[in-house]
Amino acid sequence: MIRMVYPDINLKWKEANGQRLVFDPIRKKWLVLTPEEWVRQHVLQYLLVVKGYPQAYIAVEKTMQLGELKKRFDLLVYDQEHKPWLMVECKAMDIQLSEAVLHQILRYNLAIPVTYLVITNGAEAMIYHRAEGRLSVLAEFPAY
Repeated sequence: MIRMVYPDINLKWKEANGQRLVFDPIRKKWLVLTPEEWVRQHVLQYLLVVKGYPQAYIAVEKTMQLGELKKRFDLLVYDQEHKPWLMVECKAMDIQLSEAVLHQILRYNLAIPVTYLVITNGAEAMIYHRAEGRLSVLAEFPAY
């Protein structure tokens, strides 16, 4: 498990109808700042600022088909050939990174196969490399 250290980021905030909103630069819209959205936006900024992942290759909260169910992934990074490469499942900070969370992203991986899987609660992250049907734990996010 790695400890998440975020850069100084400049998220856009505002208050509307008694709610705090944050601007998502990928989706280009204002969203209610829930605990999970706080994690999603900070991890997104970490990928952009610290790891240098290109913004044009990141999708946020898109619908996918999982059997007969429609689900939404949190973050998906595409490689330079526009193939899904890394998927991130974000949980609120008070949620433990458990086997259940890992199984959730593994189910999503059935619908959208990727090489790297990340589960995070904003404070910590588990990063996995998937190859030949096996998962290995990594000590840091892969370089883009």
